[in-house]
Amino acid sequence: MFDIKWIRDNPEAFDAGLARRGLGALSAELIALDEARRSHITKLQEAQARRNAASKEIGKAKASKDEATASALMAEVATLKEFLTSGEEEERVLDGKLRDALSVIPNLPLEDVPEGKDEKDNVEVRRVGEPPKLEGINQPLQHFELGERLGLMDFERAAKLSGARFVVLRGALARLERALGAFMLDLQTGTNGYTEHIVPLLVRDDAAYGTAQLPKFSEDLFRTENGFWLIPTAEVSLTNLVREEILDEDALPMRLTAQTPCFRSEAGSAGRDTRGMIRQHQFTKVELVSITTAEQALDEHERMTACAEEVLKRLGLPFRTMLLCTGDMGFASRKTYDIEVWLPGENTYREISSCSVCGDFQGRRMNARYRPKGAKDTRFVHTLNGSGLAVGRTLIAVMENYQQADGSILVPEVLRPYMGGLERIEKVQ
Repeated sequence: MFDIKWIRDNPEAFDAGLARRGLGALSAELIALDEARRSHITKLQEAQARRNAASKEIGKAKASKDEATASALMAEVATLKEFLTSGEEEERVLDGKLRDALSVIPNLPLEDVPEGKDEKDNVEVRRVGEPPKLEGINQPLQHFELGERLGLMDFERAAKLSGARFVVLRGALARLERALGAFMLDLQTGTNGYTEHIVPLLVRDDAAYGTAQLPKFSEDLFRTENGFWLIPTAEVSLTNLVREEILDEDALPMRLTAQTPCFRSEAGSAGRDTRGMIRQHQFTKVELVSITTAEQALDEHERMTACAEEVLKRLGLPFRTMLLCTGDMGFASRKTYDIEVWLPGENTYREISSCSVCGDFQGRRMNARYRPKGAKDTRFVHTLNGSGLAVGRTLIAVMENYQQADGSILVPEVLRPYMGGLERIEKVQ
């Protein structure tokens, strides 16, 4: 969400930022909406002032026994009251039009974000590790081939229960997913300073609006019949913990994490990643959220990205970190790093985490503020979010990178304590 005053003062900069997003100029349209709103408010203020003055004049007229003047003034006050009543409703309508127009405009990219149309224009920042040489394997299997051959991954039974884009994991693979989530949480809380939370999976409209899932992306969400939204990521719940609050600057940065199921309708992704676990309606993710001041935000972005990368380093999984171009960024982001893990079965890198800095875009939508030291005024918080990591996709990466010639999967050493000492996942007998 943007500050209309900033747009009024900086229309060229606003339109230039939108142009980098591939959008046309909108400042004139928004300023016109604001002018109509401001003009109407001025009329209401003038009418209220006249009503107050006329009310005082009625008393004077009656005191001097000038009934004709008093009657005329009373009629005028009645007319003004009627205008003010209808005018207040019109003010709400004009406020809503401006708010609705601002709500569907994406955030403006930072200056160092490369321009581009899609993922082909993203820029590689670094690469860690090399794709493994899988001994005795000419053609690496994809995760769903491995899982089905092991008898531990079942898409058919999941489809009977829920349809496409669901999976049933059993036995050692189910435990491996649980182990990965626990390992990630222990790393992020024990080493990286995030505070673990258990948060609601169902949220109200204003929470989904606060992190910018609504109104623009309602089709990407699942909604219950009684009006709740299933969270697409714990970012929604974690970030909204500070909504409508005023924080002390000393409390920032706040670093929050949670492991939750996530639910996405995958609207518009028909035909994409239809096999396996890459793109599902329900998946598990460990989310990282930071609440900061403006001055802290960019350093916190680098730190958050490093925290997500550390998971892959400790698991021994090759990855690369990409700086997304203007055409591939998320709606609320000002700058995003995608971390992509190597998948031997696909012979390519696939996204496993996105770490974004959002400026005060979400802070404004949530009315979340902080008070700088020694200051009376408040400022909107800056927010960041990232995956630390997507647990299901990490499971996929472990399976494919640690597959053996006999179809078994080695368990990375850092996960073995979480697996009861199990070193290898083998076919169910």
